[in-house]
Amino acid sequence: MTMSDPLGDMLTRIRNGQRANLPSVVSPASKIRARVLEVLVREGYIRGYEKQDFDGGKSALTIELKYTEGEPAIREISRVSKPGCRVYSPVKDLPRVYNGLGISILSTPRGVMSDGEAREAHVGGEVLCTVF
Repeated sequence: MTMSDPLGDMLTRIRNGQRANLPSVVSPASKIRARVLEVLVREGYIRGYEKQDFDGGKSALTIELKYTEGEPAIREISRVSKPGCRVYSPVKDLPRVYNGLGISILSTPRGVMSDGEAREAHVGGEVLCTVF
């Protein structure tokens, strides 16, 4: 069976892994997933990730989750733009998550970046997800 929302699947794996206090989770690899994980590493929400290649051309991403004093670093992570309803935002209307305490991750013409980076680069794009 094909997956209709691969990015949403990865976000759910992260959410479920942190609720279960797992040290890491595994997700199938793709370019968009890796770019979103790079933003999460830069912003300090996860420790890191590693790509593993398997036989048959398959690859997976091992995502190291981050905890501070036993609490997950990510309190809330949710998909905004879905396959059935895409959400685009110009730079002046980029959403603020919890009044700037969280971030939005965007897919822009200059690549996948956080809302703060998009404001500095003065570009808008598709709002992929929000993280707090």
